[in-house]
Amino acid sequence: MLISEAYAQASAPAGGGMLMELPLIALVIAIFYFVVIRPQTKRTKEQKLMIEALQKGDEVVTSGGVLGRVAKLTENYVILDIFPSVEITLQKTAIQTLLPKGTLKSIEKEK
Repeated sequence: MLISEAYAQASAPAGGGMLMELPLIALVIAIFYFVVIRPQTKRTKEQKLMIEALQKGDEVVTSGGVLGRVAKLTENYVILDIFPSVEITLQKTAIQTLLPKGTLKSIEKEK
């Protein structure tokens, strides 16, 4: 025979198998936590605090891009004054950003 029998035999796998993969799996989970999960929970908490702190007269932007001033607050809803004598009712969760006071007036001047 031209090929010896030693080459035909399979060699044992190198390394510790599953024991060597555990630190790698833990590292991937830790990276996933710090890059995805933690920032998202922080943003959610900040959004909830902002919605709870809303007051009458605050200037806000909705998730649909509508700018307005809070005219009235109820437990679950906000009535926004988007133009003189034009009001819309939204769920509180639709409020995306709280604007600094006077932002709406400065935007109106730009027009």
